[in-house]
Amino acid sequence: MSQLIVVGAQWGDEGKGRIVDWASEDAELVVRYNGGHNAGHTLVVDGRTWKLALLPCGLLHGRTGAIGKGVSLDPQALLDEISRVSAQGLHITPDTLWLAEDINLVLPLHRALDVAQESLRGTPVGTTGRGIGPALEDRSGRRALRLCDLAEPDTLEERLDGLLAWHAPLARALGLPAPERAALLAQLQAWGEALLPFAAPVGERLAAAHTRGAHILYEGAQAMMLDTDHGTWPYVTGASTLPAQAAPGSGFGAAARARVLGVVKAYSSRVGNGPFPSEMHGAAGDALRERGGEYGVNTGRPRRCGWIDLALLRQTARLGALDALAVTKLDVLDDQPEISVCTGYRIGGRLHESLPPGIAAQAAAEPVYETLPGWQCDTGRSRRLEDLPMQARKYLERIEAFVGVPIALVSVGAEREALIAPQGAFDL
Repeated sequence: MSQLIVVGAQWGDEGKGRIVDWASEDAELVVRYNGGHNAGHTLVVDGRTWKLALLPCGLLHGRTGAIGKGVSLDPQALLDEISRVSAQGLHITPDTLWLAEDINLVLPLHRALDVAQESLRGTPVGTTGRGIGPALEDRSGRRALRLCDLAEPDTLEERLDGLLAWHAPLARALGLPAPERAALLAQLQAWGEALLPFAAPVGERLAAAHTRGAHILYEGAQAMMLDTDHGTWPYVTGASTLPAQAAPGSGFGAAARARVLGVVKAYSSRVGNGPFPSEMHGAAGDALRERGGEYGVNTGRPRRCGWIDLALLRQTARLGALDALAVTKLDVLDDQPEISVCTGYRIGGRLHESLPPGIAAQAAAEPVYETLPGWQCDTGRSRRLEDLPMQARKYLERIEAFVGVPIALVSVGAEREALIAPQGAFDL
């Protein structure tokens, strides 16, 4: 097996960056295929902390990174991130980073529109305000600007005029300043100078690497229950977050044959609004948040926390055709005398084995719990499954049995070596 997709199996923030960081050691290429700078990772490598939003994690280990067409690219956000990591000693060049030539751009007008749209919703979705949703709307409406447009001056001006013809009246209707053509054109030209050297036929290069047997790692952003079609709609992101998106998002169809590692926290968390049946409220939820350090990497927003939702995880395992699970932050539960796991939902007196799609039904869902004994001892030094206390092993076994997917990896601490990983990443 020479291809692996790492994807979030809950609502995001499962610690995917940590798992991608581990798997990068065995990879030659690491590819971002979805999301944008509205999702990020905090990584500790050799005692140094790195905060990444767009750059593939493998760059930290000298691997080649690629950002595929499926990513929504804010040019300034990428340039700022490159500047930050360069100041830390990681130099990014066109040899180490490939940008899909036809990647779609997130512009300042998209950010303004994102904030305005969120304020108009009766119940806010909880977006980051980074402009990703409106940029995706322009992509679907065939109005978007792409990186390759910046290389063609006449095309750029024509495409920009068409974009502004749509956005100017929309801005007026929302009480926003009209986008200034001259300033935006100058900004686009400056971005072109800085980023066009990184433009590459990513799909072709991945195909060539695959042919010679290179290990390719696909780094998913966000998580499957935020998928625009199959997540807890409308409290979702604007594009697909499924592992199947790795093929169109990278431009390499054979990514559809990659094995899939789903990352799940030993508990659950969610940022923003939307259904969360197993959420813990009050002091218990606050304590779990503090113990797990559950605050957004890029936004600092506190995450809602709760017990693991096995019914939801079984849904995402089916949806994403997961081959294996990585369970992160098991150590955060070390102090719990008892641990609850959600196995279904009661809605209007009726038992449901999976979360239904209706908005009102999801909001009314009451969790059905099993209670398991906690272990109340330190798991942070465990490096083999046999090192874990019996109750922790039984907890993991219950997850496997209910979801029907084997657990291939467990993390028990923030340190890079605090992993129970009996196999190499590409041997899953």
